[in-house]
Amino acid sequence: MRERRTGVWEIRVVVANDLLSGRSVQRSFTVHGDRERAELRRGELAERFGVDRGALYCEGARWSVAELLGRFIAAEHQWRPATRSSHASVVRFLVSDALGRFGVAVLAPLNVEEGMRRWRAAGGSPALVWGRWAVLHSALSWAAAQGFIRVNPILGMRAPARPAPRKHLLPAEVALLLRAAADQIGVAEVALAADPDNRARWEGLFVAEQTQLLVRLAADSGARRGELAVLRLGDLAGRVLTIERNLSLEVLGPTKTGRPRRLTIGATTAAMIRDHFERWEARVGADVVKDDWIFAPDFRRLTNARADLLSHRFVRLRETAGLPQAALHRFRHSVATSLVEDGKILKAQARLGHRDPSTTLRHYAHATPLDDLDIADVIDRRLNEATGIAG
Repeated sequence: MRERRTGVWEIRVVVANDLLSGRSVQRSFTVHGDRERAELRRGELAERFGVDRGALYCEGARWSVAELLGRFIAAEHQWRPATRSSHASVVRFLVSDALGRFGVAVLAPLNVEEGMRRWRAAGGSPALVWGRWAVLHSALSWAAAQGFIRVNPILGMRAPARPAPRKHLLPAEVALLLRAAADQIGVAEVALAADPDNRARWEGLFVAEQTQLLVRLAADSGARRGELAVLRLGDLAGRVLTIERNLSLEVLGPTKTGRPRRLTIGATTAAMIRDHFERWEARVGADVVKDDWIFAPDFRRLTNARADLLSHRFVRLRETAGLPQAALHRFRHSVATSLVEDGKILKAQARLGHRDPSTTLRHYAHATPLDDLDIADVIDRRLNEATGIAG
């Protein structure tokens, strides 16, 4: 505010920030009267037209959203390879999206909501929309934590709807897959008996037995695909299975939470694992079997199976079983759903290896049993008493 001449004051108010540069856009107002009136009018104009200029003094406030996202994905994070790959894919989309052209200083929930409407109109699923929003939100929160911006501008906005509850395999579907796996073993045994010198027949039988074991162990343990791929016979003590390794984009590392977990598997499943090893040592000789990977490319077990190899084997099985919608990861949801339906939320958390129970509840709350019958009866009785209806 300045006095241009006696009784005439010029008041400049920051009314916007440039979408790309983040620089302030000002508007000039003229006020007639004394200083007191001018001060009063300045307050009114600032309240009506002003925007927060404080963010302009942070380094990141002059960035575009695309530039911030680029710095976010290039920074050091404790991400698994699969997480980094997924985030990088979303960032590439957001950088090319209209939201990427906004300046961070002027980004508002309204802009993000408009972006989500466009994504839905283009056919984006709830999972896709939520995933893009989550990465954008994470990037802005990271920038705020690093001091590049004062605050995440969409911190208080309402998140989009979460994806539908994860689908699990029904017991009948699991049984159908196990029967199909057993049938494949029978076919492979017949083929081997007809041509015992054919190495491909031996490998076919090995893969058939491995596929049956894969379905049984996945349905029993609820382990992730990458965890199953790097299990060793030495990880099994009696019926206690220790899961301490995982493949993320085929890179060997710790489990998703970084912590090993121990769980008890069924007696039948444990026996199947040991029998599988004993049979193949007897068939090909103990000197041929080089390691103790439970799942391997062939019977020599020189290395562990890749996670993609397990998926490939399962896809062939589901096609044989006539269950095209089945997926290896859905066994994990089956285990979780079954336990949560029984009210065993902490047991589900421990078996699946979730960091805390809130993760289990967030994904499987739909399966929690109803235990409010007594409450319903109390309300019913009070309503009847109030209206004179005999109970």
